[in-house]
Amino acid sequence: MNSMPSPFTLARRAALMNPSIIREILKVTEQPGIVSLAGGLPSADTFPVQAVREATEKVLREHPREALQYAASEGFAPLREWVAAHLATQHDMRVHAGQVLITTGSQQGLDIAAKVLIDAGSRVLVETPTYLGALQAFAPYEPRVVAMASDHEGPLPSALSAAADVAGERARFAYLLPNFQNPTGHVYTEARRAALVNAARTAGLPLIEDNPYGDLWYDQAPPPPLATRWPEGVLYLGSFSKVLSPGLRLGYVVAPHALYPKLLQAKQAADLHTSIFNQRIVYEVVRNGLLDTHVPTIRARYKVQRDAMQAALEKHLSGVVQWQRPVGGMFFWLELPAGIDAMALLPKAVAAGMAFVPGEPFFAEAPLRNTLRLSFVTVAAAQIETGVAALAKVLKEAG
Repeated sequence: MNSMPSPFTLARRAALMNPSIIREILKVTEQPGIVSLAGGLPSADTFPVQAVREATEKVLREHPREALQYAASEGFAPLREWVAAHLATQHDMRVHAGQVLITTGSQQGLDIAAKVLIDAGSRVLVETPTYLGALQAFAPYEPRVVAMASDHEGPLPSALSAAADVAGERARFAYLLPNFQNPTGHVYTEARRAALVNAARTAGLPLIEDNPYGDLWYDQAPPPPLATRWPEGVLYLGSFSKVLSPGLRLGYVVAPHALYPKLLQAKQAADLHTSIFNQRIVYEVVRNGLLDTHVPTIRARYKVQRDAMQAALEKHLSGVVQWQRPVGGMFFWLELPAGIDAMALLPKAVAAGMAFVPGEPFFAEAPLRNTLRLSFVTVAAAQIETGVAALAKVLKEAG
């Protein structure tokens, strides 16, 4: 390895870029014999491989020149129109295709929103806990991240109101995940959604609504998005990763008209446009209603695995840890006995043959170190039982 000093001087923001602990944990879980309940990956068994294969062949047969060329930064127009129509029929949102910006995964939506909305030192509000990837996306722009008090239904409206304006300085936005949040699996009730939007509107506080898991409900569909209640004040993020394939790297932003041009400029500076080849493939896959039949099969599969993890937790950890059964999404959130540090527990769990994600990195402030996240969607029911039993054994030894 070359030990010569580097002539490059890093920008200050580079010091604020840190590796995802989840990605680092996934490297560990690649070891043979590890039951990984750590990764937030959708099950590869749900990918519509044949539909993607047929769509790829059609795109290359009918539109090869266009599919392999540069394209509009806004995204493939028919796909943007499909997104607008889908949001209207499935989520009661009334948006125009001109408000839809196709992104390279919804993670890029977080990055360009942060780039446009955050100045160094400005405040942004987040849930407690919140999505780790959002904290990573925001960090290079040097905000002061404020964690709002939250319960099992999401942030408290009173906490949002109190943090929205401090000493005459209004926060730039509140970042919210109303549906089956990563990491907790919580879903906002109708009443909580109405109260939060009312509090935000009263304070003049914009909202970023991130909804990658909203279609993955098991008992009943969640209430309509926050964006239906305050269209001009909510930036909405969606994704194809959980319902089609994360490898296609397609997401979208639905922006108020006043904000859209600046987001588009940020997108242009980042990558000119998202892969038009992938956009055309996804459009061919979804245009004739495949999601109407495909997504219910994902829900049915994940519900079985959710129930298997619930049963395993009841069998092995009832009375030892606290949790709530999620009604959608991909995760269980566990609170361990006081005094147990999940980060310190992880190596012992891996040695025992299972892996989880410690809860600490999901907190913007004052982390609860006795928390952890379990994912159930990539593991068969028998393996879930094995993994939870191993976790119970490690906890017993630690206690």
